[in-house]
Amino acid sequence: MRTERIIDFQTEPSRYRHWKLKVDGEIATLLMDVDEKSSLFEGYDLKLNSYDLGVDIELADAIERLRFEHPQVRALVLRSAKPRVFSAGANIRMLAGASHAHKVNFCKFTNETRNGIEDLSEHSGIKSICAINGTAAGGGYELALATDYIMLVDDGSAAVSLPELPLLAVLPGTGGLTRVSDKRRVRRDHADVFCTTEEGVKGKRAAEWRLVDAVVPGSKFEEAIAAHAKEFAAQSPRAASGFGIKLTPLQRNFTADAIEYSTVSVEFARDARIATIMFRGPTAPPPASADAMVSLGAEFWPLKLARELDDAILHIRLNELDVAALVFKSSGEPDQVLAYDRFLDANQQHWLAHEIRLLWKRVLKRVDLTSRTLVTLIEPGSCFAGTLAELPLASDRSYILIGQREGDNKPPAAIAVADANFGPYPMSNGLTRLASRFFANPDDLAAVKEQRGKMIDAETAQRLGLVTFALDDIDWDDEVRLFLEERASFSPDALTGLEANLRFAGPETMESKIFARLTAWQNWIFQRPNAIGDEGALKRYGTGQKPMFDPRRV
Repeated sequence: MRTERIIDFQTEPSRYRHWKLKVDGEIATLLMDVDEKSSLFEGYDLKLNSYDLGVDIELADAIERLRFEHPQVRALVLRSAKPRVFSAGANIRMLAGASHAHKVNFCKFTNETRNGIEDLSEHSGIKSICAINGTAAGGGYELALATDYIMLVDDGSAAVSLPELPLLAVLPGTGGLTRVSDKRRVRRDHADVFCTTEEGVKGKRAAEWRLVDAVVPGSKFEEAIAAHAKEFAAQSPRAASGFGIKLTPLQRNFTADAIEYSTVSVEFARDARIATIMFRGPTAPPPASADAMVSLGAEFWPLKLARELDDAILHIRLNELDVAALVFKSSGEPDQVLAYDRFLDANQQHWLAHEIRLLWKRVLKRVDLTSRTLVTLIEPGSCFAGTLAELPLASDRSYILIGQREGDNKPPAAIAVADANFGPYPMSNGLTRLASRFFANPDDLAAVKEQRGKMIDAETAQRLGLVTFALDDIDWDDEVRLFLEERASFSPDALTGLEANLRFAGPETMESKIFARLTAWQNWIFQRPNAIGDEGALKRYGTGQKPMFDPRRV
């Protein structure tokens, strides 16, 4: 079933209902002031700065605008506008009433937003401080954990907590457990106490256990926040200067079975459960200089394409739940795509080029983490080159047509790799998609690297391992159709597990743990009667009735 209400991920500061973004020179402040009555769906109020997906959509938008619209910013402070409370976390009534698919996708998007805050620090040079003025519970504390430095007011009642297990029979599903253990390196026994205590931990003990970085008396709280923000700004390596660019609204046209953007189109074959995403290559060469790129702003082709792809992927995740497979296609001149990659390479020290590459990294990770079968069809006239070659490399299967179709004068199908495929776009496991693909044999990776900048024909692409199958025109339609029909017949639950396991070879990182381990278990726990049954903790929370648990371990 499709979601009854279309969830839109596009917003901008004048439409925010839950956040206030203030920029004062090098320091930005994000003030959390959730409007209780502006919930995404009916049936619950967002009290005590609790949040739903709508709150996180605004947060993600604000973080993105700091990157592109405010290049002078070098430090970020997250704090609450409400007295004696930072955030009560994800809204429990929302979780209790939401569909399973919505809960899982909500947790995934929230995780990606938290990771974006960490990426903001590591790669954009904007370190963040969370100033907790009262209670930070559950997802509220998980938001704090995403920042670089946590300050807790010492007023005798302010506390941090992850009470999901004792209160709701679920887990801190937006990275809490992993960040406590891997990022803050809290001792295992202390973490066990912390995660099973409803009231959380206060003051001196919170600092001793590494749950916060500093506990500050209320009389000195504002002074300490300002001092640390100035210190972080002074230490920032961010090389940006001058004016930013405006992230103008995306131009989109929704019809019954399609979405049309300027560089991307999405077509839904609902009976077959397929969404085809077509990428259109650039129609003009890259600008002559970095200043000209800034003048183009959000119309600069790589930036526009990344934003439109991101919006399309998020729309499909939340609003097109019946879609089984995403089929990637492209049209355009691969030489032009490679020219834009060379332009970004040449200007990699420029703040805007740097941020565009970081955006592509995050969007491609979003593709990797989307629970749909990913398929790329490389046909005559395609432009899967450089950055766009990451799409077939991200796919579960890729097919390339040998030669040309009868009566078709489009150039034969080919693929091209570039420097962009060997570093700028790591996956959640810390490896590039090529390194993940050739994890067993580095010699194969070296052989592909020698082909940078060249158009690689179908049979060579198969020999080098860049595609799954090279097919001639006679077999193409039947082979692709049979594969897609087979895929749509499999259990979507089993496919989600299969694909998520196979996509991330090699090392485990904090990020891969959050998505592959924590989110997978939270997904399963969210289906258990102990959490969501009529007598489960989520349903009985706040009713005065204790939950009834099935005591058997499984």
